[in-house]
Amino acid sequence: MEIELHQYTNDYFRVCIFGSARIKENDEYYKLTESIASVLGEKGIDILTGGGSGLMEAAMKGVRSGRAISGSKSKSFGVTIELNKWEPPSEHIDIKYHHRRFSSRLDDFMRLSNAIIVTPGGIGTCLELFFAWQLLQLGHITDRPMILIGREFWQGLLDWFDSHLIARGLVSAGDKRWLYVVDTPEEVLKIVEPEHLKFKDRMVALGVKVP
Repeated sequence: MEIELHQYTNDYFRVCIFGSARIKENDEYYKLTESIASVLGEKGIDILTGGGSGLMEAAMKGVRSGRAISGSKSKSFGVTIELNKWEPPSEHIDIKYHHRRFSSRLDDFMRLSNAIIVTPGGIGTCLELFFAWQLLQLGHITDRPMILIGREFWQGLLDWFDSHLIARGLVSAGDKRWLYVVDTPEEVLKIVEPEHLKFKDRMVALGVKVP
């Protein structure tokens, strides 16, 4: 269903999952991403992705399977983008909205999410990671965890960050405080669930009914 995303407010807790469109169904990271989204879907947490193939599709399939297990009302949001090569949106999207520009699409990812998961990916995934990271550094978005999936995949980047950027004083060591590097759905849930509970408490304090 394609709708205007601005109808959706911050009254619901959502996790944004970034990742490669190129990783196939038989890959370990595809299966891991699907499992992570399923665990979150069981808890009634919405999942927001780019709405494409690969790990985005894995996440959307996962949230649907989690919803089926627990009977929750979690949804998969697909925020698609216009590319040179047309790609049909995934059939697993519950709510879809299309963007022509990466800039407006990135803004919607940030506006609608309360936590960020970054699975393995290429240039687009790295763009999304660093875009969110800089907004957190500058205080342009509210604090939220950024969870990197796959220690083996991301450790080289983090080592470079320490040995070149922090060592040269180009960034502060504290700029890593939003980052978590994990390997399992259980580790993800351990980070996300307290954020979900804090979100519910804030909504209740504001008099907003939450599911």
